[in-house]
Amino acid sequence: MHHIKTPRELLRDLDSPAATALVAAATDLVLILDREGVIHDSAVGTDETLRRASRSWQGRRWGDVVTMESRPKIEATVKDAIDGSSPRWRQVNHPSPDGGADIPVLYAAVLDSQNDSRIVALGRDLRATAALQQRLVAAQRSMEQDYLRFKHIETRYRLLFETSKEAVLIVDPQTYKVVEGNSAAAELLGLGPKRIVGEAFPFAFEDEDADAVRALLAWVRAVGRTEDVHVRLAGGTQCEVSASLFRLEASPLLLIRITQIVPSGVTSLASGDDARVLKLVEQAPDGFVVTGADGRVLTANQAFLDLAQLVNEEQARGQPLERWVGQPGVGLAVVSASMREHGSIRLFETRLQGEHGASTDVEISGVAMLSAGHPCLGYTIRDTAGRLNTHSRPLHEIPRSVEQLTELVGRVSLKDLVRQTTDVIERMCIEAALELTDDNRASAAEMLGVSRQSLYAKLRRYGLGDLTTENNGRGSP
Repeated sequence: MHHIKTPRELLRDLDSPAATALVAAATDLVLILDREGVIHDSAVGTDETLRRASRSWQGRRWGDVVTMESRPKIEATVKDAIDGSSPRWRQVNHPSPDGGADIPVLYAAVLDSQNDSRIVALGRDLRATAALQQRLVAAQRSMEQDYLRFKHIETRYRLLFETSKEAVLIVDPQTYKVVEGNSAAAELLGLGPKRIVGEAFPFAFEDEDADAVRALLAWVRAVGRTEDVHVRLAGGTQCEVSASLFRLEASPLLLIRITQIVPSGVTSLASGDDARVLKLVEQAPDGFVVTGADGRVLTANQAFLDLAQLVNEEQARGQPLERWVGQPGVGLAVVSASMREHGSIRLFETRLQGEHGASTDVEISGVAMLSAGHPCLGYTIRDTAGRLNTHSRPLHEIPRSVEQLTELVGRVSLKDLVRQTTDVIERMCIEAALELTDDNRASAAEMLGVSRQSLYAKLRRYGLGDLTTENNGRGSP
């Protein structure tokens, strides 16, 4: 603290009333104490609360009229005054006479140079400052709450923006550069989520369709909103583009939505009223495919894509299901016709040919929905290659009974089925002739109307009899 250099010259004519008025004007509260800290007199400014409180302080120790946590500060202030140390301002709290909030006062004390047994304590009322601090804290807390609220809103916005199945772009109307785009837009337009930001829109469209999109954006800038336009992406995918103008922090922005158009009007598997059921179907271990009435794939789950050796659903969409399912000569059209006629089909055995040549036995069940606005056929396709079946038999093995022959329906062509049917009948006739002739092959050949050499060839073909020995003298081997 810097002291006045010539206090005697400046203040020598200052009498006691003037000095008291000067102190009262400079401070809100003056206490006169002895070296023990007992209050002998006080002077209070205009504040009525402090004046009423100070009336009960006279004759009491200064430390007894403050709150418990302020007492060490009072002791330190009195000690500094007695030691002649430079005055230090310390904040203490007085209990309110009304029982309300404590009264904060900033004190500094000095020892009277004319009477070293007297201490003068000067106080400044801090309630106005405390009120400002409380308002500052309240404003800070309000700002923090608003920040958290805005952060939660932004998090929800980001979540909705990124999980939306519809491609959404936010574009600067001045430069037409993409400010933000979700994952669906990046996938549809063939760019990564990070690469799409900063690209000049429109891009990834057919040339003539890109002109239509530019005209749409220009019209939106003029009127704020316009009708949707149907365009094609560079790969030929049909899309519907809509745009609207909005403002963010006084800056205009364009909100652009790009909706892929499914050829038959049926939405993809990821959309619908019952999202939980569709999600279960999407994650099912068996393949699931929906086709239109023309047999072309509308949607397929991941299990079918794995069986057909496809990377994504786009490779299957619009393609005939017969491309992967069915045997030559036993087309899926037969199954589809049966579904249209009877409404459903169960456990039809056939084969599935993958895109890269892998082939597997599958089992098909299906249902037809022909009364809806968009008729469609649904198929579940189960891989049966790993199934343990005691009745299963390689396709090249000749069937030994009518039951085994029936198992081949749907797995081989009609031409091969007729040939194998002929083999079954021929084998059964040879076995009957051998049984009737008591295994006499000469008589059996004569009964069947074939030569003995032809009979021997058929016996070898079907693995009948023992051709290495004579037939007990009852015929030639």
